[in-house]
Amino acid sequence: MKHYVYLIKSDKDGSIYTGCTDNIEKRLDEHNAGLSQYTKTKMPWMLKWYAVFFQEADAFSFEKYLKTGSGRAFINKRVLGK
Repeated sequence: MKHYVYLIKSDKDGSIYTGCTDNIEKRLDEHNAGLSQYTKTKMPWMLKWYAVFFQEADAFSFEKYLKTGSGRAFINKRVLGK
């Protein structure tokens, strides 16, 4: 089974959300339907980037890294081009 680490961007305020899922299309639909506590006030969301992993533990580790200072720097430089 594939596991995805993804970044979505709020069309409302430009904020970035990092998550992990095994069904990226369904998860994006859930974010845009207001089913996620954190993201429901910042809809709509657009998928900006994702990575595919074949081991769930690897996906969760990478998601955790992206939420660190170094991970945020990686996102800004390599994904968002800031």
